Amino acid sequence: MKKTLIIISMLLYTGFVFGNPPVYIDKAGEGKPILFLPGFTTPGSVWDETIENLTGDYETYQVSYAGFNGLAPIDTPWYESIRRHLIEYVSQSGLTELTIVGHSMGGNFAVELAAELDEQVVGLILVDALPCMREVMMPGVPATSISYNSPYNNNMLAMSSADFEQFAANMARNMNYNESKMEELSRWSIEADRKTYIYGYTELLKLDLRPRLSEVQTNTLILGATFPTKEMTEQTFQKQYANLPNKTIALADDSKHFIMFDQPEWFYKQINTYLEENDR
Repeated sequence: MKKTLIIISMLLYTGFVFGNPPVYIDKAGEGKPILFLPGFTTPGSVWDETIENLTGDYETYQVSYAGFNGLAPIDTPWYESIRRHLIEYVSQSGLTELTIVGHSMGGNFAVELAAELDEQVVGLILVDALPCMREVMMPGVPATSISYNSPYNNNMLAMSSADFEQFAANMARNMNYNESKMEELSRWSIEADRKTYIYGYTELLKLDLRPRLSEVQTNTLILGATFPTKEMTEQTFQKQYANLPNKTIALADDSKHFIMFDQPEWFYKQINTYLEENDR
């Protein structure tokens, strides 16, 4: 399938380019548009197999983020810069009847886009994404207590390449059962710009989109992993997405964070069924 690379930069808005582009997009196919947003450290190519298994005809947009997958980094605030550029891109591109699929952090961007551009967005699929990751990982810790300049961040910045490779390997095992994908998952973290990895994650921990969920009127499919337990995941999603009015939650058995790798056939079926039913 022929792909066209789209680089989103300030050129879109001012006629000048200041610094590196926050977002790169691969466009391919013909049909109704689907925007695929990957998670943290993950390139747009994480969606290749999903797109290959779509049963309908679609125009796909695969996003990759600055600082990951060998792409040049940008200054902080990293998340906000990407969010703003994605909103401007969708708004100015004239895309209509848009479905957005977001994994993890990509799900956060998807929620932001759906809230801002409700007239253009008609479908929303959130894959193991949480509107407030901090509440699960650091219960009771206020966003104001999290900063770029922390002992943990400084230790991560100073970590040797060998130690970081081991760290990345451990992270891959925590997020995926599929042995054939372990090396690739590790490599994505290892190849990431270190400051983007550390400071970008800091920004994610400060994020809380729960108040914005009530602005999203789009019919939303939430796909979740069952690790560590199905009951825990169900409870977490119901609590985190309590403010989202139109939602369906489906959980994949024997899966961790990268559901598309652990349970691909189940995942493809969920995506295709949603797209078909939401198009009626």
